[in-house]
Amino acid sequence: MFSSFAKALGQLSDPRFLRVVLFGIALAVALLIGVYAGFLWLIETFSPGTVEIPLIGPVGGLDTLLGWGSALLMLGLSVFLMMPVASAFSGLFLEDVASAVEDRHYPGLPAVARISLLDNLIDTANFVGLMIAVNVVALLLYAVSGPFIPLVFWGLNGLLLGREYFTLTATRRIGRTAAKALRRRHWGKIWIAGTLMAAPLSIPLINLIIPVLGVATFTHLFHTLNRQ
Repeated sequence: MFSSFAKALGQLSDPRFLRVVLFGIALAVALLIGVYAGFLWLIETFSPGTVEIPLIGPVGGLDTLLGWGSALLMLGLSVFLMMPVASAFSGLFLEDVASAVEDRHYPGLPAVARISLLDNLIDTANFVGLMIAVNVVALLLYAVSGPFIPLVFWGLNGLLLGREYFTLTATRRIGRTAAKALRRRHWGKIWIAGTLMAAPLSIPLINLIIPVLGVATFTHLFHTLNRQ
């Protein structure tokens, strides 16, 4: 798992890889700003005017969106928002990142049938919905976890992210049925790899490049486990 991540990190200078990383960062920032603007709109609509947030101060509508404090608040929200954003990226950037990884590290592989954009969007929407629903239900678990909340948060989201990323990268090569069977045989390793991905997703700014690195890491992990 660490070797797979090291290989993914070492390919950041690849022009094809770098293009996806930069585009992914731009899209992540745009999504965070959009969700953040919606969050402020909800405050403006359903509250007396402003809400006091510790360390940030009063949070209201458009004036907050354009203020300096908004950057700090958006960074804080990104800790939670980047989990569903990472899920969306798994479908949007899968083919570009996986192809770049395979061209460099696994040359000679047969071509794969490109998954249609519609299928990608359906799978992505289903998984993002599942992740949000699971995390909402998990709020009850967080309430009794005390100082272990980060571990529970990473473990739960790592299970979901590992499952999704591995299934998608494996399905490209061996089909959905065989991908699920391989995932079941190695579910422990996949869960750990997903958790190691979920943890840095909680670190503002660094979390912007993790979704793309995650696709690359799970592409390496699939080829390793498939050979075994």
